[in-house]
Amino acid sequence: MAVSRRKFLTIAGTTAAGIAVLSPLEAFYSRAARGHIAWDSGFGKLEPKLPLNSRELVDTVVGDLSNIPLLELPPRFKYRAFSITGQTMSDGTLVPGDHDGMAAFPGPRGTTILVRNHELSPTEDEFGNTKGVDAPDANKYSPNAIGGTTTLVIGRNRKLIKDFGSLSGTIRNCAGGPTPWNSWVSCEETFETTQGANGEEIRHGYNFDVPATAKIGFADPIPLKEMGRFSHEAVAVDPRTGYVYETEDRGDSCFYRFIPNKYAQLAEGGELFALAVKGKPKLNTTNNPNLTEPDHLAADIPVGASFDVEWVKIEEPDPAEEDKEKGVGVRYEAQSKGAAIFFRGEGCWYGNGLIYFIATQGGPAAVDSDRGRGNGQVWEYNPRREKLRLIVEAPPEGDTLDEPDNITVAPWGDLILCEDGGGEQFVVGVNHKGELYQFARNAILRPDKNGEADNSEFAGACFSPDGRTLFVNSQGVGITYAIWGPWRRILRRRRKFHRFFHSFLYGY
Repeated sequence: MAVSRRKFLTIAGTTAAGIAVLSPLEAFYSRAARGHIAWDSGFGKLEPKLPLNSRELVDTVVGDLSNIPLLELPPRFKYRAFSITGQTMSDGTLVPGDHDGMAAFPGPRGTTILVRNHELSPTEDEFGNTKGVDAPDANKYSPNAIGGTTTLVIGRNRKLIKDFGSLSGTIRNCAGGPTPWNSWVSCEETFETTQGANGEEIRHGYNFDVPATAKIGFADPIPLKEMGRFSHEAVAVDPRTGYVYETEDRGDSCFYRFIPNKYAQLAEGGELFALAVKGKPKLNTTNNPNLTEPDHLAADIPVGASFDVEWVKIEEPDPAEEDKEKGVGVRYEAQSKGAAIFFRGEGCWYGNGLIYFIATQGGPAAVDSDRGRGNGQVWEYNPRREKLRLIVEAPPEGDTLDEPDNITVAPWGDLILCEDGGGEQFVVGVNHKGELYQFARNAILRPDKNGEADNSEFAGACFSPDGRTLFVNSQGVGITYAIWGPWRRILRRRRKFHRFFHSFLYGY
């Protein structure tokens, strides 16, 4: 059926109310930036698919997955599933559970090295594995913690060559970030303490630098204390300056910048700062008055709004306690000096010359929430211009974006978001116009739970050094995926599509 220009505008949602001061195409893009899916902005309709190595998945911790589509993907995309919780790794230990943040690095002879977090608490039992990232006590940061990282070496054929433990004895390694010097900064999302072998107190809530190497062995578990002790989530490094940007997973979190004393030498220390908006001290960015406190005024920030920023210095980056009444703790010190507040800072990534980070439960109150939380925001920080901008805000319905968590930047510039909300979980893309598209869905039906939908979060999205493969984790069962397809061909077709409709709307 031929589609008239009037019909197209109706499909795109550009009603008279929505375009009072905007052109049709501008209103279309504005609607997309407010968290609505734009048709034909992605790679195609999702369809259930078996992994190419499905025959290898007969005996997993949740039963036989060999005939169960694990993912829904667009047409012409393929994937492999490997390094699943409970499988035996190359170092003889078992793959730990709770796969989380991850990054990809160039390895020897065209291989890809993945360094992967495991978000494990000290007493967690993932499918009977109470050891987590298992290691001799001499290689552990704390003998009474089981979190850490594993490292995977992937061949050019996207098959697993080997996997092994690479950091052990930490707590709730949620996300982190890659560095330009080929290492992974793994972040502890906690403020707990554990006991050492002699009963001494071991503090947690730090970052750890893990080299990306194909050689089996554990990194020295050195806590990077001057980067701050708080509930860390993720980091992103500006390769031009070596500055490290950090997010904090709390309802009243701040956004931080660590300036190392020496480039690429994080263990040599440095200075920690928190972002503040000029002229708006202690700005609450949630856009949600239901989540505010008397001294935190919620802002009304439209998508696209930008702010000039400055940085306030943290004098005590390694506090012994967090106490709001006393003003003790990194974020409380930061806020006393005017630092901006974000609702649950999570994913953070460098790309396009910018730092992107997520406020997972920012935005207006979700319609299905009894806690008043939002469905998420994506922020952009420009380190050259010292500007902060809100670029995506999920709608209250959460139907197109629901609590984004980890983030990466695709080789062609799109943002790739991993959802961590309720119900179905998607990998969601954001193109340069702010349009959202769904790229993947967690389709696992758990054999160990009578076919119940897994619906666990995606995490750790990252692209191979050659840009041809997307790696991502599913946390529930604990699976790492390698996904590939005709990215460039589809993108070229998409660009032609948009040029055609620009011509269709404007006549040139």
